[in-house]
Amino acid sequence: MTGEEPTDHGSAPTEGLVVVSNREPYSHSYDGDEIVVDRPVGGLTAGLDPVMQRAAGTWVAWGDGEADREVVDDEDRVRVPPEDPAYTLKRIWLDDDEIDEYYYGYSNQVLWPLCHSDRGKITYEPRFWERYREVNRRFAEAAVNEVEPGSLIWFQDYHFGLAPKMVRQELGDDAMLAHFWHIPWPTWDDFRVCPQSEQLLEGLLANDLLGFHVGRFCAQFLEGVQACFGDAVVDWDSGVVYHDGSPTLVKPFPMGVDAERIARLAGSDEADRFWRDFCEEQGIADDAVVAVGVDRLDYTKGIPERVRAIEYFLDEHPEYRGEFVYVQKASESRSEIPAYQELQREVSETVERVNDRFGTDDWRPVVSITERLSVRALYGLYRYADLALVSSVRDGMNLVAEEYVAAQLDDAGALVLSDFAGVDETLGDYAYTINPYATEKFADTIYRTITDSPDERRRRMRQMRQLVTAYDLDAWMDDIFETVASLRDESAE
Repeated sequence: MTGEEPTDHGSAPTEGLVVVSNREPYSHSYDGDEIVVDRPVGGLTAGLDPVMQRAAGTWVAWGDGEADREVVDDEDRVRVPPEDPAYTLKRIWLDDDEIDEYYYGYSNQVLWPLCHSDRGKITYEPRFWERYREVNRRFAEAAVNEVEPGSLIWFQDYHFGLAPKMVRQELGDDAMLAHFWHIPWPTWDDFRVCPQSEQLLEGLLANDLLGFHVGRFCAQFLEGVQACFGDAVVDWDSGVVYHDGSPTLVKPFPMGVDAERIARLAGSDEADRFWRDFCEEQGIADDAVVAVGVDRLDYTKGIPERVRAIEYFLDEHPEYRGEFVYVQKASESRSEIPAYQELQREVSETVERVNDRFGTDDWRPVVSITERLSVRALYGLYRYADLALVSSVRDGMNLVAEEYVAAQLDDAGALVLSDFAGVDETLGDYAYTINPYATEKFADTIYRTITDSPDERRRRMRQMRQLVTAYDLDAWMDDIFETVASLRDESAE
């Protein structure tokens, strides 16, 4: 998959940068007998790639491409990007048991539901924890082997809750450690359910800087530290926690998107062609009201709640039957896990029920697409949809909401946004806010977005676009790197 290159601006650390993530920025696969490169097309990997090119550092990640082993050297390294190598990608190999127990097991059947406050979906087995610890050790050792004096090691997400302490034990204060936790952080009452809550907190407190999307998650983390460790000292004004004699700054950094790139691609000829062809293929009339939802098929995204609200809307407002179309772009995710299999079944049955109940020979109220879209096609879908439905029941941020706003070149769309998504703290004043569980009010809000005056919709969208443009992905990274620089200055005094 070859994507448009991300916008190349923003800052990078002046010293060496080592990024540790589960997902790799480039992977290699086969096209017949030829090895081809799959490039980052969006999200964090696309945004960090130009930063890494300027920093000339090392990215440590799981090598999951089918041809990844064919292109690395004897130390499992490959220089990227291939056309103009600027930094090193160090690949870690995981066998089937490691993938099953570290990734699908502890990461996604313990930490994921735990952090999303869904205790009922936790499946804990001792072997999951043992494997999570082993894989964290392997990534930590790889990071240690890549550092230079004064390096910043930046861990990404919940896959590496133990690695910072492992690195700290090896390097002491010779490196700066930062960590961004991309999903919510739960209350202590929820987190203490985890049998290894103390070890995970100790792992994260080895960082100099720990970032979350919003202040609420920072506060819940600090409350958990205070409850777990009797000797921990929390400075609530500064967000610094002192444990085992070392400080950790805990700070919110609301993640942004590459708004400039999204707007450029949303205005491309390919985006226009996709929309015209898509409407023709799906039988969507020119004057239809089109809503869109783009998600991984995850139980945190509130997809069944969304479809039930659409059903209620069509029941209460029969004048929109034949005039309203909801496009659901959903990607299967973690299908090996029973909770995700159950979700896929529930979504499929709910969509089928709504279409059977209201659909006609010429119209389906819910159009489901599962095929991968190019980035231009996706942003074209965002641009021309009259409203986006983001109904997360729990979300760290939700960048789909920001992507939709960035693609609204005509300021004509409307964002229906769950107040359980972290992005609500950024855009909630101008989005049409909903509680995804309140089906009747959710449906009423859909009706309101459709019937509000064009001027009101444009006013709201213009405000949101200004926010998304001002605090984009580069601003997010600049904020983190500037905070790291300040911490370095303080430690040098």
